[in-house]
Amino acid sequence: MCPHRLSPFFTLPNPWYKRMMHHFWQEIKRPLIGLSPMDGVTDPAFRRIAALHGKPDLIITEFTSADGICHGAERELSGLRFDEIERPVVAQIYGADPALFFKVAQLVCELGFDGLDINMGCPAKKVSSNGCGAGLITDPARAQAIIRSAKEGIKQWADGAPLSALNLHPKIVAWAAKQKGKPFRRIIPVSVKTRLGTNRIVIREWVQHLLDANPAAISIHGRTLSQGYSGSANWEAIYEAASIARGSGTLILGNGDIATLEEAHQKIRQGGVDGVLIGRSALGNPWIFQNLYPSYDERIKVALEHAAIFQEINGRYFSGMRKHLGWYCRGFQGASKLRAQLVRVKDLEETKELLLPYLSEVASL
Repeated sequence: MCPHRLSPFFTLPNPWYKRMMHHFWQEIKRPLIGLSPMDGVTDPAFRRIAALHGKPDLIITEFTSADGICHGAERELSGLRFDEIERPVVAQIYGADPALFFKVAQLVCELGFDGLDINMGCPAKKVSSNGCGAGLITDPARAQAIIRSAKEGIKQWADGAPLSALNLHPKIVAWAAKQKGKPFRRIIPVSVKTRLGTNRIVIREWVQHLLDANPAAISIHGRTLSQGYSGSANWEAIYEAASIARGSGTLILGNGDIATLEEAHQKIRQGGVDGVLIGRSALGNPWIFQNLYPSYDERIKVALEHAAIFQEINGRYFSGMRKHLGWYCRGFQGASKLRAQLVRVKDLEETKELLLPYLSEVASL
């Protein structure tokens, strides 16, 4: 089992840091290769495994609802935990109400995240139809207001405003109070993850609207809302956005259909983006960020390590681990039969019973 423990807070030795404007987006190595946020996937266990075995330059959490947090949905907080090994780690939030982002941005600061990312790209109907996610592409004024409101919340928190002044739901206040330590009060950067448009590509106009609100970075998935995840990512449109943003001080990251680290570097060279985010190709494959091709034994061992961390964090709610186990076991002899069994496991012990026989050196585990 991984020795690292979840700790949402950090401390820094120099008190001058708490008010400095310099942030990780300005200092991070470029081009950067980061882990893309994925709903229902990039939870604390997955992110810790990615950090341990892949070491991406940047990690972003799965998205969390601003409305849910402000109305006391404790389940929304489960993704807002992280291990120190994940840094720099950014909390992604979605919603449509600028006022709620003002509040949630301060909670994100209180939890010690390195940055706040605003989701303006989720294509799910239940999200976009409510004016959230990719639905914000059709409402540039609201999108700008959300960015500015989040920035103002961060500024007020950095100036010493207490969470108690926000009138957050008592459940959220109680949860935050249980966390250990206190981060230095500093201004963290706000970034955006978005798409090329809704029913058609409007990235030229859309990215300019976003740049007017001066986010630290914009990550662009190379599809429209209506495409979802079908078809191919349009990297030429991403490159156009990078050209528009050049010299603005806002970094542009591309996302979509990157299968290997070599392909990531090729995309960066071709279009002058500041980096890329890798999503689906990292499923069951944290090694992609290091360009490594693990043996079947190593994949099984890391799958079991992942399962142990997942159970440590989530207790008896083990069902969310099953899809990850299936991803690790792609390409095995008899993989289809094994995956059919893994989708029914209830805990770590049942997982071991199924996977240990596949190890060539069981005694080494």
